[in-house]
Amino acid sequence: MAVDNKTLFESALLRRLHSLLLQIDDLEGQLDRGPRQIKAGESILDSCRDAVEAAKQNVKDATIACDEKQLQLKTREDRIEGLKAKLNTAASNKEFDLLKEQIAADQQANSVQSDEILEGLERIDELNDAVTAAEKDLAEKTTEHKKRVESVENRMAVVQADLDHVRNELVKAEAEIPAAARSEYKRLIEGRGDEALAPIEDDSCGGCHQTLTTQMVDRVRLGYLTHCPACSAWLYST
Repeated sequence: MAVDNKTLFESALLRRLHSLLLQIDDLEGQLDRGPRQIKAGESILDSCRDAVEAAKQNVKDATIACDEKQLQLKTREDRIEGLKAKLNTAASNKEFDLLKEQIAADQQANSVQSDEILEGLERIDELNDAVTAAEKDLAEKTTEHKKRVESVENRMAVVQADLDHVRNELVKAEAEIPAAARSEYKRLIEGRGDEALAPIEDDSCGGCHQTLTTQMVDRVRLGYLTHCPACSAWLYST
């Protein structure tokens, strides 16, 4: 049911109600941001942990590849020794020459693979350095996150105390609302929050900027409960 437009309503009370509602909205917003800030920090830590694991996996993969090449090198060296032993028992010059060619080919392959192994070992050192750097970054980010969590939790405790205080003040202020207007006030606040009230700014509604008639502005100044014709907010003078 709409409130009788003859209901008197001091602008000072509406102004205080609106101020308290705005403060509550701001403080609740700060409380909502706290967990998001902590979650964002946790996401950063997760990324750092992933970077450490990826760096360690790179070392592992490079080590396995290097070990395989060293095994191939050892196998080929053993084969060269076997071929050299056969040189003394070669049945013909052709067999002897074939053995010499195989030995030369294996030795050439080993020379190339030895270089690759050295490069692989150097790469492993670089990758180990990357692991160390990633672990250092994780440690730093972990310390930063702990400080962030402590700071956010401390701030949220203060904000919660402020919010409790403002809510108590709102209850006191709402008790001053004329009985005839309380039900509509509750309905508007539940539906629109702080947007249910709006100041008059330059003869316009401070909520939707609808231009108000001189008669409406005068009625508000005289203390009559007046709705904005566009957004239905309760108007009050500043």
